[in-house]
Amino acid sequence: MSDAAERESMEYDVVIVGGGPAGLASAIRLKQLAAEAGTEVSVALIEKGSEIGAHILSGAVIDPKALTELIPDWKEKGAPLETPVTKDRFLIFGPSGDISLPMWAMPPFMHNHGCYIASLANVARWMATQAEELGVEIYPGFAASDLVYRDDGSVKGVVVGVVGIGKDGQEKGDYQPGMELHGRYVFIGEGVRGSLAKVLINRFKLDEGKEPQKFGIGLKEIWQVPPEKHQPGLAQHSTGWPLDMNTGGGSFMYHFGDNYVAIGFVVHLNYKNPYLSPFDEFQRFKQHPSVRPHLEGGRRIAYGARAITEGGYQSVPKLSFPGGVLIGCSAGFVNVPRIKGSHNAMKSGMLAAEAAFAALQADRTGDELVAYQAAYDGSWIAKELKVVRNAKPILSRFGTLIGGALGIFDMWTNHLFGLSVFGTLSHGKTDAASTGLAKDYKPIAYPKPDGVISFDKLSSVFIANTNHEEDQPAHLRLKDPSVPIAVNLPKYGEPARLYCPAGVYEVTYNEAGQDPKFVINAQNCVHCKTCDIKDPSQNITWTTPEGGGGPNYPNM
Repeated sequence: MSDAAERESMEYDVVIVGGGPAGLASAIRLKQLAAEAGTEVSVALIEKGSEIGAHILSGAVIDPKALTELIPDWKEKGAPLETPVTKDRFLIFGPSGDISLPMWAMPPFMHNHGCYIASLANVARWMATQAEELGVEIYPGFAASDLVYRDDGSVKGVVVGVVGIGKDGQEKGDYQPGMELHGRYVFIGEGVRGSLAKVLINRFKLDEGKEPQKFGIGLKEIWQVPPEKHQPGLAQHSTGWPLDMNTGGGSFMYHFGDNYVAIGFVVHLNYKNPYLSPFDEFQRFKQHPSVRPHLEGGRRIAYGARAITEGGYQSVPKLSFPGGVLIGCSAGFVNVPRIKGSHNAMKSGMLAAEAAFAALQADRTGDELVAYQAAYDGSWIAKELKVVRNAKPILSRFGTLIGGALGIFDMWTNHLFGLSVFGTLSHGKTDAASTGLAKDYKPIAYPKPDGVISFDKLSSVFIANTNHEEDQPAHLRLKDPSVPIAVNLPKYGEPARLYCPAGVYEVTYNEAGQDPKFVINAQNCVHCKTCDIKDPSQNITWTTPEGGGGPNYPNM
């Protein structure tokens, strides 16, 4: 904090980091409560993307439950939940065919009727307009790069807007030390594996007594298809091929909007084979005879990727710390079997807002909002996550077919009787520690992309509209620069070059095929955070680049 003396500061009642569903819902709820009480609450929300929604990527089939609680007249106000789900399908894929599972065998909460297919990024943009109308100050393009603490150790605020530091670490002519945004309470809603959330979880031991957080990587494309191919309201999910039965993951395909098909693939990051490439598995998946016909004659218009929290109930950390709280995916409220989390993220933001508003009304500052934790423990978020708490660990133990069947049985017993014959299962290893040794696996020969249905990484990154100021320190930092070549390459085949969905990491050789070098193309980064999660040596740390850097997703 050497620059603290030269930074200006601004004071707010609540500072919110992250312009996703959780952060925006908390901002709206704070202003609603203030209006109901006839008082004022100052709220600032900062977003590292160039605009609200620029970094948001989700499937997305959205359960409107939380939005209805927050803004009951959202339909009249034009919320972009445009396409109701009208057809639900769940398939198990083999290499050349599929088996459709009967939806009646699934617990009721697995059904998608009553939900809407939409762009979560566009929903966030709409929520931002609602927040601004209520008086929330929203600052896109500002990355929160550091935390500010009070003398008693509580979180006081964040540092934003630091720009103008060159690759060499020296100040350039346009250097700005940034500002400190101080809040009586600070909400951390950065999304999955947020850099500040990592610091706070470690500093305040918020994960003590919890299972390790688990993750997946979700890759998504949006296609615009001919009208005769479009099936508005179709929500199709699958598991199985091209993944083997011991590698967790699956697909989604949603028809919505203006002849759009959102198609995506999720790989659970506890996979063992270090030669697996989630991106290439996705491209291979699209060639399946049950998938390709949906896309033929269409045009791919968007691509992106992001990590997904999958630990669920037993991995949710303690939610409050002195001076602030974790909300949304910074805590991890995704319901893995439902492939949904935005409704839980919104509700968490609302619960945090209610706890903070009560504290502000009591003239408190910087203490721990224990009422938020209590509210979560008694909420429908916790109830929903508890019902499905064993689905992920059962899959990890027993594989796709047996684990899937046992998981459905366990969800039914939890749903009907409130109990599980398994109790609450543990996750065990982190995803990084789950990576196997290269000597125990064979490299995977992926088909060459055809440029029609399947594509390469660089052409995909191009349509993610990702960009970073080139003359800045790499935001992907190696704790020890020697590890990729000295450890990861001989031991694991250096999996970073494969698990990264954007071609950020390469291993290059000289003309004789010797002298390997580890290259980081930070310019390509789509901010998915997979490297921070999956690197088997835990040598890569993802940090925020200058604000506005990264992808610019138009409607993901």
